[in-house]
Amino acid sequence: MDDNNLITLLQQGDQDAYKQLFIKYYSPLCEYASQYISDDDSEELVQELMLFLWETRENLVIETSLKSYLFISTKHRCLNAIRKNLYHERIHTQIYEKIKDQFEDPDYYFVNELTENIQKAIENLPETYRETFTMSRFGENTNVQIAQKLGVSVKTVEYRISQALKILRLKLKDYLPLLINILG
Repeated sequence: MDDNNLITLLQQGDQDAYKQLFIKYYSPLCEYASQYISDDDSEELVQELMLFLWETRENLVIETSLKSYLFISTKHRCLNAIRKNLYHERIHTQIYEKIKDQFEDPDYYFVNELTENIQKAIENLPETYRETFTMSRFGENTNVQIAQKLGVSVKTVEYRISQALKILRLKLKDYLPLLINILG
């Protein structure tokens, strides 16, 4: 069956035409794509292209030959994949550059331990203190906003925050020098 008939039947939803198209072009497209990207990625890319053809078959407009359309589409998808991989590599490099010093710094592990202990201490606060404290310190709400949200007075909010801070200072006394900036 020639390509024009394949397109027409494909647009009508003929699964046999789709199978023939797949059998005819899958391997050559994979070989072509493998010139740009890895074999595994090539197969996945061509499978996605074939799936795209099936899903958009009713609106499929091919102005050139089917063969040209498939190879040009494959090339564009390969170039997009390369661009995406380069972008990811650049992002990974930037992130690595920002955090590599942390892994060499022994305090990095201490900070992780501190973070876990702070989270546990906050979780163990009485519920009303915890809710008010987290809204204040992490939700960046003013005492007036917290009072309105919780339906309590501003004095109650202030009391809960001060009590939460007392409890946290006691539980985290070993880390107090580091916590001055966090707990205020």
